[in-house]
Amino acid sequence: MNKPFFSNCNIKPTKMKTFSSIQQPHHFRCTRFFSHTTTRTQLSFPTKVFFCLAKSGTDGSLHSNVVSPTLLAGEKEEAKAVLTLFLKKQGLSNAIAARTIHKSDLFVDHLISKLHSKHKSWYLAGRELTTMEIRDVLFPYLESLFEEHGDILVDVVENYPNPPVKDKSAVPIPPSNPVLDSKKLKALSRVSEIDWNGGILRPHIVYLMELGMDIDQIRSITRRFPSFAYYSLEGKIKPVVEFLLELGVPKERIPSILSKRPQICGISLSENLKPTMKFFESLGVDKRQWPKVIYRFPAMLTYSRPKVMENIDFLLELGLSEESIGKILTRCPNIVSYSVEDNLRPTAKYFRSLGVDVSILLFRCPQNFGLSIETNLKPVTEFFLGRGYTLEEIGTMISRYGALYTFSLTENLIPKWDFFLTTGYPKSELVKFPQYFGYRFEERIKPRFAIMKKSGVKLLLNQVLSLSSSNFDEALKKKMKKKLEG
Repeated sequence: MNKPFFSNCNIKPTKMKTFSSIQQPHHFRCTRFFSHTTTRTQLSFPTKVFFCLAKSGTDGSLHSNVVSPTLLAGEKEEAKAVLTLFLKKQGLSNAIAARTIHKSDLFVDHLISKLHSKHKSWYLAGRELTTMEIRDVLFPYLESLFEEHGDILVDVVENYPNPPVKDKSAVPIPPSNPVLDSKKLKALSRVSEIDWNGGILRPHIVYLMELGMDIDQIRSITRRFPSFAYYSLEGKIKPVVEFLLELGVPKERIPSILSKRPQICGISLSENLKPTMKFFESLGVDKRQWPKVIYRFPAMLTYSRPKVMENIDFLLELGLSEESIGKILTRCPNIVSYSVEDNLRPTAKYFRSLGVDVSILLFRCPQNFGLSIETNLKPVTEFFLGRGYTLEEIGTMISRYGALYTFSLTENLIPKWDFFLTTGYPKSELVKFPQYFGYRFEERIKPRFAIMKKSGVKLLLNQVLSLSSSNFDEALKKKMKKKLEG
């Protein structure tokens, strides 16, 4: 981070952390930027995806009949939760973060448009996003905004799409770093410069465009990581790309990998990248799964071994076997990015308070340990407590279905709970079969219950949802026959 986010306030200096990438810690001062005089300027946000419920879907947005009002409301709450967590991670107090969220309706709509644009095909197929999938889209975008706007990010959020900038005549501005600013500007200029010897863009830019990237994407990467503009084609970019292709990474996924972690092109194949992969294989990563692992979390290959081993040691401390750790790293490589003291240890303590075997939960659903206790976990616990379940029963539910806490309250748990109350099953059935919340509402739950109701018989909750269509029909026929014979 080049710019301080805060200065001259009472928040203690702390270490900056990012979510989609790991950087060396930077100390920063708190910044008071809430009382300065401002003027307005138009930011270059992509207005073509400003709100996904556009009249036409040709620009990457979704038609209004694709996203239900309930889903939209739920996603807005998820986006607010992500934004709140991001602001607090930058050092804002709870009060200031809450005030910012209160003023951020238009910006939240903008975040939703980003979400829909990224996963348009999923929505068209009726696919529900989990909390972690929403985070994976929004956190990197917020980080890129922070890189770009630094100490006026709160103003960007509160006044979207016309955020104020500091009035240079009204408030002293901390001295910028001319060396860094100049480097970024020069790097950005290189992206669009014509190589006059050949009359075309620079070779590495042409190569990246042939891979499927556009100029805006390349500029976005360069803005966040200026060194990327200076990487040579033959010496750095091409060897890494060809290595990834040889591993089996599909060509269409290369742009996403480079966007997520451009630093990967600056790593020596022989001295760093390949040895790091061998290191992870020694920890149990399935080398046959490298294409998927790298696509999910390319930053994994840029982490220091001490950082990785700190997390591995904690997993061993929890009682996980080396084989289990290897499978976790393969399925959820993001686990190496979680802070032991800020994420893993507090989350383990929280789930222990519910009577959960933490090692089993972490193996089944490591994504839980990247969630915020206050924003994500406690609200789910309080939801079930408010419906009459005991802490012991809630612990049983999460133990039986690890993904339970990754679902949205407003979009998933609440509507499915409300429907469950109409089915006539006792609440205890959800303790036995919490997987109920993992089935698609419109495509699975409602149709199956409608068929069963029409048949005049009643199956166990898990039979209603977990059986295949043919086995479900067969179970109903047997039940109906038994009823007639009785």
